[in-house]
Amino acid sequence: MKPPWTAEVAVSPDLARSLVERQFPELAPVNIAPLGTGWDNTAYLVNRNFVFRFPRRQLGAACLENEIRVLPGIAGRLPLPIPDPTFVGTGVPDFPWKFAGYQWLKGRTACGLALDERDRAAIAAPLGEFLAALHSIGPEEATRLGAPLETLGRLDPVRRVPQAQEGLEKLVRLGLIPGAAPFFRIVQETATTRPAQANALVHGDFYVRHILIGDAGRPSGIIDWGDVHLGDVALDLSVAHTFLPPSAHDAFRRTYGPIEEPTWRLARFRALQYGIHLSDYGHATGDRDIEREGLLALEHVLQS
Repeated sequence: MKPPWTAEVAVSPDLARSLVERQFPELAPVNIAPLGTGWDNTAYLVNRNFVFRFPRRQLGAACLENEIRVLPGIAGRLPLPIPDPTFVGTGVPDFPWKFAGYQWLKGRTACGLALDERDRAAIAAPLGEFLAALHSIGPEEATRLGAPLETLGRLDPVRRVPQAQEGLEKLVRLGLIPGAAPFFRIVQETATTRPAQANALVHGDFYVRHILIGDAGRPSGIIDWGDVHLGDVALDLSVAHTFLPPSAHDAFRRTYGPIEEPTWRLARFRALQYGIHLSDYGHATGDRDIEREGLLALEHVLQS
């Protein structure tokens, strides 16, 4: 069985260059440099000024269409920069899906910086402020912007509790964690927490790889919005449990505003899912930064 991050279509630098030059001749001749590869997209820096993202699989293509539809309506309204599609390419015989280009947001992804507890605590307030602004976009406006409803059941206990248990047991077999028992209490609590709600516009995949950090050690942007949708704010609030140490929770919550306890517990469960997936993915692909962040997220979850 292939891992879920296996590409259905691999976009080489030559293919990416060809696609951009054919559909956006004003950018030719294209200088292209790899930026990174995730589960859903391959990203290239074009002409040192634009980031072009190319889906790797059908699910990623659908996610990219979400970005193209929703982001123009919220770019400039949030306290941190986000991508705003400048170029939208269409599918052609040698590449079946839409692709998009954005002004390059400067900064490094937080996962590559090995930030210590003090560095992370300094980022707590800006993250809380950002999410408060994003989540102020309620269901009616989110629908008007074209945001889809949540369809993956990210907080569905029937689906996600068994997955979490299996994932924890796998991490034990891999020798990444000494035992799964300490986490089972958190998993079991989820079955009695409130159901997920479609209560705001959410990023949907708010974790360390999607936070850009600038030269001053402050957030300089939030990227990768393919999972943007009308969903439960707990999905995004999970960043407080994955990325931030518990000592920074108060600063985060002061700037975000009131968070009900069931929502906080759901956020912690989502953080546990991240810890499992990132640890497994990082280990399997040799991405030590992501593996480290996944294991750190698990440590934070236990401390919360």
